[in-house]
Amino acid sequence: MCGIAGELRLDGDSVSPVSLKRMTNALVHRGPDGEGHWIEECVGLGHRRLAIIDLSPAGHQPMICSEQRFVLSYNGEVYNFRELRTELESKGHRFRSQTDSEVVLNALSEWGEEALLRFNGMFALALWDRKEKSLLLARDRYGVKPLYFFEDHKTVLFGSEQKAILEHAEFEQKINKTALLEYFTFQNIFTDQTLLEGIKLLPSGHYGVLKLAAKSPSLQIFQYWDYQFREPDKPICKHEYEDELDRLFKQAVNRQLVSDVELGSYLSGGMDSGSITAIATKSFPCLKTFTCGFDLSSASGIELAFDERAKAEAMSAKFKTEHYEMVLKAGDMERCLPRLSFHLEEPRVGQSYPNFYVSQLASKFVKVVLSGAGGDELFGGYPWRYYRAVKSQNFEDYVDQYFQYWQRLIPRSIIRQVFAPIWEDVKDIDTREIFRNVFLRHENSLEKPEDYINHSLYFEAKTFLHGLFVVEDKLSMAHSLETRVPFMDNDLVDFAMECPVNLKISNLGEVLQVNENDIWKKSKSHHKTSEGKQILRDMMKRHIPHEVTKAKKQGFSSPDASWFKGESMDFVKSVVFNDKSHIYGFMDGDCVKSLVQEHLNGEENRRLLIWSLINFEQILKGITKDS
Repeated sequence: MCGIAGELRLDGDSVSPVSLKRMTNALVHRGPDGEGHWIEECVGLGHRRLAIIDLSPAGHQPMICSEQRFVLSYNGEVYNFRELRTELESKGHRFRSQTDSEVVLNALSEWGEEALLRFNGMFALALWDRKEKSLLLARDRYGVKPLYFFEDHKTVLFGSEQKAILEHAEFEQKINKTALLEYFTFQNIFTDQTLLEGIKLLPSGHYGVLKLAAKSPSLQIFQYWDYQFREPDKPICKHEYEDELDRLFKQAVNRQLVSDVELGSYLSGGMDSGSITAIATKSFPCLKTFTCGFDLSSASGIELAFDERAKAEAMSAKFKTEHYEMVLKAGDMERCLPRLSFHLEEPRVGQSYPNFYVSQLASKFVKVVLSGAGGDELFGGYPWRYYRAVKSQNFEDYVDQYFQYWQRLIPRSIIRQVFAPIWEDVKDIDTREIFRNVFLRHENSLEKPEDYINHSLYFEAKTFLHGLFVVEDKLSMAHSLETRVPFMDNDLVDFAMECPVNLKISNLGEVLQVNENDIWKKSKSHHKTSEGKQILRDMMKRHIPHEVTKAKKQGFSSPDASWFKGESMDFVKSVVFNDKSHIYGFMDGDCVKSLVQEHLNGEENRRLLIWSLINFEQILKGITKDS
């Protein structure tokens, strides 16, 4: 796990060693164990190392293959590297280290871009071909590891984080107004845009190639993998599905235990992290586990159930882990906000500051931590969302219904008023079309209700889960901590994509009998439900207590709805009701204040909007300071 950065000059100039070092210095938190730079005239690759596998100097990067043709800067873990190494050795490749990095380098040398489909893991990489004078940038199937790039007629810049690109003299910071509209609709960015104009995020499952010898050299982007949720052609019996899921799940966890440094696991008290812990403790008898709880003394309503420490402690006792926990209080968000925004770079899904604190906790004890991310998105953990569109008449009807749900911050009906100061610049942006375009490559005939649910699973894996991965990467690496996600093992994902919907969601038949006009009314009561992930629940009874597998879905969230209109109200008002706040260069003050006041009055729950406004203000402060 590391940080990568680099530059390819298109104007014939040589790469500046000083500039490249500034780019890698910006990523020091991602790799405190070492740095490396490789420059050859117009190309430069940089690297910051977080040593996980083979801690010796043999793992130093950028890494050059034995034939001296290819140079690699790589961030990630490929868990099947030992199997690939054996195959490559049979083809004549020789290795100097025990790292997965050298396996990735030789695999790319042997198979080219096709090697990307052979990798089972998470990665972002840059490969320079000295013979062909070409640059390859690539990102893993699911987008667990980010890779940003900037391109103009002079240069191509890239890095694990945007801040590496910001260090380059060629780049000038400007807010991307199109992406701003996208974010404040979905509380996420579905396209390859970022909030900084000119910087793009290489999509998951894609690679880019730039051939310097081309007449007009530019980065050409290609897709090499995509999710494909579908009903199986020949389904097997439920028991066989459970047995196969059990085998694949244990295989996935055990694959990701490979490490030459200490490894731990998050333990929320829920099913996914609990099952990972149960399997991991068979290999690590005194596994370290970590959880984050919340002071609920001023919470109310459903937020009174947000603290899961007691459940986590019970699970820790059962599996005899060495358990650590922390408690967040109202005010902790304000304290970490400048550091959090610096590392997060731009807001994505959810309210992510609890992730910042729990990563900080884990990093005090381990360098690698296992996470349960992905279980919900692969196995249907949010049925109240899917019910919204399960009885759609056709694709366009489905888009209308699901799009209505996913307007998480500012609905389309008032977005023009909210963004009045910049409306002339963004008036042609159709957020529904952005939403619709997510499905362009998902082959699904939409003939039956299960097809619509598979469409929803595809959408959430491509957007919501991807956003969670971007957040988790930034906030764990802020503390030099590697997060691994066993649910995203290739074999387990392949299984999940062809697992029948009726094995994931327990009461689909009941939902289909409900009048379509009542579905949304019904689904409002399903935000805490045990209807989703049914096959996962049934299988995990083999590993964790039944009361955990039967528990209602509980997300990892802080009680900010209560805090924002209580102990944190003064802080919220200091940002939102301050006419000098930077956000009002882009948004209408009266309109925004009215929306937030509805939350403070207890009329609407706008905690996600308030978090997004506060975070955006902090980002704008950073840009103003830098400029």
